[in-house]
Amino acid sequence: MPRMRGVPEKSRDFKGSIKRLFKNLKTWHFMLIFALVLAMLSAILSLIGPNKLSDLADTITLGLQPNLTEESINKVMTSEDITTEEKLELSKLLEEAKNETDTDKLLNAFDSLPKNIYKIVKPKIDMKKVKTLSILLASIYVISAIFNYIQSLSMTSISNNFAKTLRSNISNKINKLPLRYFDSHEMGDVLSRVTNDVDTIAQNMNQSLTSLVTSVTLFIGSIFMMFITNSIMAITAIISSLLGFSVMAIILSKSQKYFIRRQTELGNLNAHIEEIYSGYNVVKAYNGEKSANEEFDILNNNLYNCNRKSQFLSGMMQPIMMFVGNLGYVAVCVVGALLVSNNIISFGVIVAFIIYVRLFTNPLSQIAQAMTSLQSTAAASERVFDFLDEEEMPNVKVSKYLDASKVKGEIEFRNVKFGYDNNRIIINNFSAKAKPGEKVAIVGPTGAGKTTMVNLLMKFYDIKDGDILIDGVSIKDLSRENIHDLFVMVLQDTWLFDGTVKENLKFNNEDVSDEEIMRACKTVGVDHFIKTLPGGLNSHIDDGESVSQGQKQLMTIARGMLKNAPFLILDEATSNVDTRTEELVQKAMDKLTEGKTSFIIAHRLSTIKNADLILVMKDGNIVEQGTHDSLLQKNGFYAELYNSQFDTITD
Repeated sequence: MPRMRGVPEKSRDFKGSIKRLFKNLKTWHFMLIFALVLAMLSAILSLIGPNKLSDLADTITLGLQPNLTEESINKVMTSEDITTEEKLELSKLLEEAKNETDTDKLLNAFDSLPKNIYKIVKPKIDMKKVKTLSILLASIYVISAIFNYIQSLSMTSISNNFAKTLRSNISNKINKLPLRYFDSHEMGDVLSRVTNDVDTIAQNMNQSLTSLVTSVTLFIGSIFMMFITNSIMAITAIISSLLGFSVMAIILSKSQKYFIRRQTELGNLNAHIEEIYSGYNVVKAYNGEKSANEEFDILNNNLYNCNRKSQFLSGMMQPIMMFVGNLGYVAVCVVGALLVSNNIISFGVIVAFIIYVRLFTNPLSQIAQAMTSLQSTAAASERVFDFLDEEEMPNVKVSKYLDASKVKGEIEFRNVKFGYDNNRIIINNFSAKAKPGEKVAIVGPTGAGKTTMVNLLMKFYDIKDGDILIDGVSIKDLSRENIHDLFVMVLQDTWLFDGTVKENLKFNNEDVSDEEIMRACKTVGVDHFIKTLPGGLNSHIDDGESVSQGQKQLMTIARGMLKNAPFLILDEATSNVDTRTEELVQKAMDKLTEGKTSFIIAHRLSTIKNADLILVMKDGNIVEQGTHDSLLQKNGFYAELYNSQFDTITD
């Protein structure tokens, strides 16, 4: 059964999904480690910067103050050019400086000292040290930026290549899945996994991994550097930011389920949109716009609610962390001012701590955002890995091979049983034999199992019991590719892809000339339409409304005629053409089926009068078989079906 829309998938294993995600990145482990190491080094260099900036601030601050070192004072006191009165004046000023808190008044007092003393104790900035520290700081930040740039390029390369690999794996997986998977899953949801979910993984992985490593490094490193610089200031900054931890933990615990639901609802919405627009003509013809819009509104509203709740909770983190960061600034400035006034720390320590508070609080916000992105990544990767983990068609141990050019054309159904599940058996003990070159028609009411028999013959599904033999060889011993090479299949549902007429007609059959293509088109009566196109065989067409259903059907029949295979399957192939065209196609099919074993599924029984064998199916069994005339003479179920069509026409 298709998955119900609006119902979230089972709860996700966040740790397991992330673990598997990294396991699938093993091809890029070296580059990934390299990028993460660079991110860590960039963060470490950012942590060293404030410490050096503190030294630079202290050097400049010290240079703006009078030179009252022991060396300069001794130089004044031992100088013969300075009088005793001037030396006493300096001593008195030094005593007053111990208790003076007014900096401007104190500096003015030093400025009034005699010139011969002022020359010795005047403020002097150590420009050599300032230059050295400035160059060191610039080098630290430039190298940090270079590391950050390289890791950003590396992560972009990793994420893009990983996304490319995932898409390739999904593409390969699609070709290995049994048809029953697509019977029970909406195509829009499958497309959403290929596009939206893979893009989510790539984008978030590119943005989140290095951000998480950088943030954790900055967070731990800033704590370490703060305690090295000053433990009192470090405790102040940490206590003021503890609120961020608790709030972040609460939000993370609440938001994950909404990110999981968001990816699910996005798949549901895409599935609905794909269904409605692919069948838009039917929706318009039956005035189904209102119903389609109502369902769209429900799905859109579900996605909106999931987005609103997940983004609201994750959006709360930024303002909360900004508040916590500002609170940390205030606390550091207040406590730092008190410590400076008591000569416990220097002014440069406050400058360093203001930066450390930013390096300490910002990572909290970035870690929260990175974790939010990883939650979304986990939800998306879970959906992708669920698809990749789907049960594939069993790999048959191929022991035989049939060459299409040497196949005689005999097919035998031997006691075939099949059901889509054990509780719903559709084909019951089906047995029939088609001789080489025979035209076999399969008829019966809707749901009798006609198309299912063809799907079993093409090995789209595996039979539960019994066997199907081609020239005495069981299809169980043949690969699906080998079997498909033996058949030409023309279905009721037409299929054209975006390309030229020639590309559509010679699909996967390159060794076909233009003359052969036009000959096949003339046989089925579609050559006139092709000649009216501006570019003829080179005209560009698609599966849109520019080509009628009848013309599409004729081109798919011509495509089948171009493939030289010993078996032919026609599943109501003339259903989309008019009566006159049907007669032309019927003659073409008679010519096409010469020397080939053909299986024709038809509801219009008038089209299979000349069949060599007619198999009449009902409830998964063959209830009658024979030629058209012999079955009418029996006056059984086939005669009832045949006559009912003319009764309907008469009525």
